[in-house]
Amino acid sequence: MSAEESTIVDGVPAEVRERHAELSQDIDDHSYRYYMGRPTIPDADYDALMLELRGLEERYPSLRTPDSPTQKVGAPISNEFAAVEHLERMQSLDNAFDPEQLAAWANRVENEITVDAYLCELKIDGLAVDLVYEKGRLVRAATRGDGRVGEDITLNVRTIQAVPEVLDGSLQPVPDLLEVRGEVFLPGKAFEELNARLVGEGKPAFRNPRNAAAGSLRQKDPRVTATRPLSMLVHGVGAHEGVSFTHQSHAYELLAAWGLPVSDRTRVVGSLDEVRSYIDHYAEHRHDPEYEIDGVVIKVDDVSVQRRLGSTSRAPRWAIAYKYPPEEVTTRLLDIRVNVGRTGRVTPYGVMEPVMVAGSEVEFATLHNAQEVARKGVLIGDTVVLRKAGDVIPEIVGPVEEQRDGSERPFVMPQVCPECGTPLGQQKEGDVDLRCPNSRSCPGQLRERLFYIAGRKALDIEALGYVAATALTQPLEPAEPPLRDEGDLFDLTVDRLLPIRTQVLDADSGLPKIDPKTGEPKVVTFFANQKGEPKKTVQKLFEQLEQAKQRPLWRVLVALSIRHVGPRAAEDLARHFRSIDAIAAAGEEELASVDGVGPTIARSIVEWFEVDWHREIVEKWRAAGVRMQEEGADEGPRPLEGLTLVITGSLEGFSRDGAKEAVQNLGGKVTGSVSKKTDFLVAGESPGSKYDKAVQLKVPILDEEGLRVLLAEGPEAAKARVIEALGEHAE
Repeated sequence: MSAEESTIVDGVPAEVRERHAELSQDIDDHSYRYYMGRPTIPDADYDALMLELRGLEERYPSLRTPDSPTQKVGAPISNEFAAVEHLERMQSLDNAFDPEQLAAWANRVENEITVDAYLCELKIDGLAVDLVYEKGRLVRAATRGDGRVGEDITLNVRTIQAVPEVLDGSLQPVPDLLEVRGEVFLPGKAFEELNARLVGEGKPAFRNPRNAAAGSLRQKDPRVTATRPLSMLVHGVGAHEGVSFTHQSHAYELLAAWGLPVSDRTRVVGSLDEVRSYIDHYAEHRHDPEYEIDGVVIKVDDVSVQRRLGSTSRAPRWAIAYKYPPEEVTTRLLDIRVNVGRTGRVTPYGVMEPVMVAGSEVEFATLHNAQEVARKGVLIGDTVVLRKAGDVIPEIVGPVEEQRDGSERPFVMPQVCPECGTPLGQQKEGDVDLRCPNSRSCPGQLRERLFYIAGRKALDIEALGYVAATALTQPLEPAEPPLRDEGDLFDLTVDRLLPIRTQVLDADSGLPKIDPKTGEPKVVTFFANQKGEPKKTVQKLFEQLEQAKQRPLWRVLVALSIRHVGPRAAEDLARHFRSIDAIAAAGEEELASVDGVGPTIARSIVEWFEVDWHREIVEKWRAAGVRMQEEGADEGPRPLEGLTLVITGSLEGFSRDGAKEAVQNLGGKVTGSVSKKTDFLVAGESPGSKYDKAVQLKVPILDEEGLRVLLAEGPEAAKARVIEALGEHAE
């Protein structure tokens, strides 16, 4: 094999694989920060990264794994409220940013099926909420969460006047079950009045209406939520029983008849030209609605066509969000500094005079890397243009050069890590990013990894927040930090925590917070009270560390910060190998063969386990009692081990994800396409072309009851059911 050929795997050049992996990691990190309320880039930059990733996957489909950011809806769940599973998964929307992208979406839709009408509605910049009504009565309200599981906020939603406690059945009989989706928002005038009241009470004001709505819905005391003039508009239907509708617009008429709040700005149009007119109208009248909008949502109106078009794992193919260009303001760039991420990447960011951008006060903005600073021609001291993209942190577009007075100076990228003093370098030749190679001991990297470990999608240690992570890695006293690396996390003792004094760092910028009384950086004795006794936080931390030891294997894999291994890949690895030792012992080819992993992730896993101190972390955690294998890992094959299934159509008793998980939990594999290697096709209502292909290939077909037989009694019983159903036609 030539050197050139060796760089191509599955038809994908090495540089493309590396760029795809880098984009995936960046997007995952940015998503995590966004949903934790600490965004690091503006929406426009995030959308651009996602657009580039989609382009690579369109060109090289083998890169599109279940763990790719293009295939998942990501948002960590808070520990403040009970977790509840949605009856049907809440998905995201794909985006279009210009007329050409909108036309490309419409062409894809219309090439597959005839579309008679589109429904257009405004895209509200609020908080997505799921409501469940049983026999007309509101029984639950939840946040979107990760699309499958959200936070139970029922008591708080009941304080919203627009949300009916009981549906009105006077015009239309109420259904036995109705799950609806919508956006909770704070009207613009109400937002201004709320902030004025908070400031008058000596409390901090909210940065923008979306933050105000989210903060109001997450109040522990519903009486506080009741003082906030929240509202809501419903824009979708999930699970339902006892009602049917032929069109999305018909569903909205029913929702309105039952007393649910539905927008009066929705329009059904017959052509793409009319869609464009609707978009253009609200681009000019963007501030007419009482709520903030950042675009328009376009949906195929016919529900039967929606079913035919189906969805990806992340978004429906029958809908798209057209995003408006972001708003812009100017302010002065006071400084350019750098911070260090958990992978060692050193990123410049701008520190600016605080300025209001579309309702948000901002003072930090990312600049990505030194090349980007140079490309934009930004100097420290410049008046700069900021572009708002629906995010707390905007993008620096460029300088206003005519306002320069000669005092401006260029930014110089540091040559050593600002956290540990280690010389910076490229991870590989040609990288635009500089990284700190001191991955084990750099306090900045370790702080960020600890904060990541504590996140909901890893070990879920609520008491290990950003200040605690700083205290454990960068104490002022004692000089020696309690943790050498994350392997020491489960060996902490109360005696080691109590003396710690640390600065309070801002999680967005990494800068010390200033004590308003002294004007000096704020310093706290984080784990001890004034008497030197442990705070309640300490007991909570140790309780949660004990709980974390029993987290499932996939969460442990995420917590190890193996590059490119996110929750979806970790779940696939844990399900296949069932123990950390089996994963560590597996070769690159075996790892890559696991559904949802592939060569890039496989290579990263092998490289991670080749590092001595990485293996030490595993052994330290094992010695501390952290769970390193799945339950029943020593019990031999599971009932559906080695079977491959395809699930298509709508199932009454299972969500699509629920059916998939039920099969995977018993060792089976679920794929998206039918082939000769498929053992069973599970077909619900409106199964589509997969059913036809299964018939053509003579793949055994199970209905929903057949799936239950397979899960309960195994493949032989399921095959017997298929043969019995075929009768004399069985071969």
